[in-house]
Amino acid sequence: MPAVTRWFIKAGLAYLVAALLLGVALTAPSVLSVPPSIAVWAPLYFHFFMVGWVAQLIFGVVYWMFPRYTRDQPRGSETLALATFILLNAGLILRAVGEPVNSLRPGTIWGWIVALSAVLQWLAGTAFVCNTWARVKER
Repeated sequence: MPAVTRWFIKAGLAYLVAALLLGVALTAPSVLSVPPSIAVWAPLYFHFFMVGWVAQLIFGVVYWMFPRYTRDQPRGSETLALATFILLNAGLILRAVGEPVNSLRPGTIWGWIVALSAVLQWLAGTAFVCNTWARVKER
């Protein structure tokens, strides 16, 4: 298993645990005396689950298991795969910091940080598609 695949899968597992922990915390106000302001974390719960866990797991497995690109580069560009990993996780980290603060203080620099996180994740998705496209072929 390539190193980048291991990084994608392990990071995905970490985001799964974080998403589930956020899910527990988001239900706490109805059971415990937790302030309702915890609701600012709701978008992050879905983002960690879908992008952090699901997309990252898919990216890692696709990079590892899809048909060979060429004999010399069976998985396409390792540099592009690494860039995908870095861009995706940088975007997720910026989202984790920016999203809750932007919800509490809209109209500040935090909105731009959330926008930057979205651009980084879009770049990661585009890099993934560029690196994978040629591997989707008939036998």
